[in-house]
Amino acid sequence: MLSSSRTMAQFESVRDSVVQLYGIVMTADSLVGIPAVSITVKGQNRGTITNNEGVFSIVVMKGDQVEFTHVSYKHKLVTIPRNIEGNQYSVVQLMVADTVYLPATIIRPRPTAAQFARDFVNAEVDDDDIEIARKNTSIAARRALLKTVPSDGREATNIQLRNVANRAVYAGQTPPMNIFNPAAWADFIESWKRGDYKRKN
Repeated sequence: MLSSSRTMAQFESVRDSVVQLYGIVMTADSLVGIPAVSITVKGQNRGTITNNEGVFSIVVMKGDQVEFTHVSYKHKLVTIPRNIEGNQYSVVQLMVADTVYLPATIIRPRPTAAQFARDFVNAEVDDDDIEIARKNTSIAARRALLKTVPSDGREATNIQLRNVANRAVYAGQTPPMNIFNPAAWADFIESWKRGDYKRKN
């Protein structure tokens, strides 16, 4: 009975500490709701974001610190009071625009149209995502990765299981020789053309 009373008291204490935090996040200069503001409980992996009107709702504990962050505004930190009455707490959080000053850039035109055309043609353009993916998945890149990247545990296990299965299949008889395998001869000829068998200094 004593244990039940103690558990009930702990439950009541925890329930009294839980607070439903709700409100709206607005701009400080024009009082317009800010959408997509991240609202997180500091030190915990819990949070939410404001809707299109800047309205939010989240469950917190009394004494928690709640952070309001947005890429375009200075972040705010709000502490939930420990002595509030009830289990609801509303806020109207104002956020100030975060101004970023970039260094000055001077744009100068080319002296002549011919020089502009020459520089435009010879300008180096960074690869886009498709070109980067094409280079990373080329035959040469994959061949280099196969030679340098070690096998992980799953690949090593699969190789061992295949070897065991092959030995079980050909138990009591002579395994087939790849000298009569046309595919193996094709791979050998391709390797010979690539120069894989040349002596490397």
